[in-house]
Amino acid sequence: MTNETTNGVPAGIRYEAVSKFFAEHVPGGDVPLRFTLISGGRSNLTYRVEGGGRTWVLRRPPLGHVLPTAHDMTREFRVLQGMQRAGFPAPPPIALCEDPAVNDYPFYVMEYREGVIIADRIPEGYADTPERRQAIGRALIETLVQLHAIDYEAVGLGDFGRPEGYLERQVRRWSEQWARSETRPLPAIDELIRRLRASMPVSPKPTIVHGDYRLGNMMLDREDPGRVVAVLDWEMATLGDPLTDVGYTLGYWGQVGDSEEYLAARAASAVTAQPGFHTRQELIAMYARLSGRDVSAIEWYEIFAAYKLAVIVEGIHARYLKGETVGEGFEGMGKRAEMLVEEALAMADRAADPRLRGVA
Repeated sequence: MTNETTNGVPAGIRYEAVSKFFAEHVPGGDVPLRFTLISGGRSNLTYRVEGGGRTWVLRRPPLGHVLPTAHDMTREFRVLQGMQRAGFPAPPPIALCEDPAVNDYPFYVMEYREGVIIADRIPEGYADTPERRQAIGRALIETLVQLHAIDYEAVGLGDFGRPEGYLERQVRRWSEQWARSETRPLPAIDELIRRLRASMPVSPKPTIVHGDYRLGNMMLDREDPGRVVAVLDWEMATLGDPLTDVGYTLGYWGQVGDSEEYLAARAASAVTAQPGFHTRQELIAMYARLSGRDVSAIEWYEIFAAYKLAVIVEGIHARYLKGETVGEGFEGMGKRAEMLVEEALAMADRAADPRLRGVA
């Protein structure tokens, strides 16, 4: 399958079958539909669906190289149902198709939301004062604290994961996924995995974990950058250690003074490496104050986040080499994975914990 459209229909959509599903399961969906791939999605594929004056969003797995437990549409749909019950800002789900005969893989439909997503740049005239940029950082952390405060039993997600042994399983799971995606030997990642295993912290009480929480997965109000319209991309959500979300968020958050190498490895980090945005230490302090959690081991979570991101990027690189990606911007993914591993080891070498430094 290629990145091209056929008769105006993007790759990954079987027009007749999906249109029939819309007509039968989506209110207002019994109309001629137009599908457009939404740029920026490098894992699950996201499409804008328009018809009859309405707009929806369809999510489906990538075209190939689906790793075990990844890209589970039923889980993603279910967590969105939980978020809706909790009153948390996430797109309300509408319909789930679990029959692969319809579109090769399961998919789901959710409501479309309007807002600003800050990816590789801030739109002209948006968040153009220090106060408005500070509001973005506050919204990022306040919304994360809100997520981690949800009673997952009360919103029907009590069996959504196994919190016990979460960190150990995460380190093992991502090492296994690296092995499945690996396109060339990279000995440095073996040393990184060894250090992470040797220095694992004790987790706080488990919460819902987003798994990909970052500025680029937040949709902000067009007029008020301090108001979150929706948190997106829930494919890795589970129950586990909330500080993994904090570490992952920090990995995408550049700050003034970061090296070019650090910024080059992380998508969109340069956006927040501008005057007016919070520093990473300020974000950590804000999370600690608002959540009441101990963040003294946060360096482990930051290093783990870089490791996890390296594995994700290597998976994207593997799909790109096989011609199984849709969209643009994949050419440098292999080099980026290497840079992330190197940066994670450099962070470990500077860590306060001697086990992370590899000397204990």
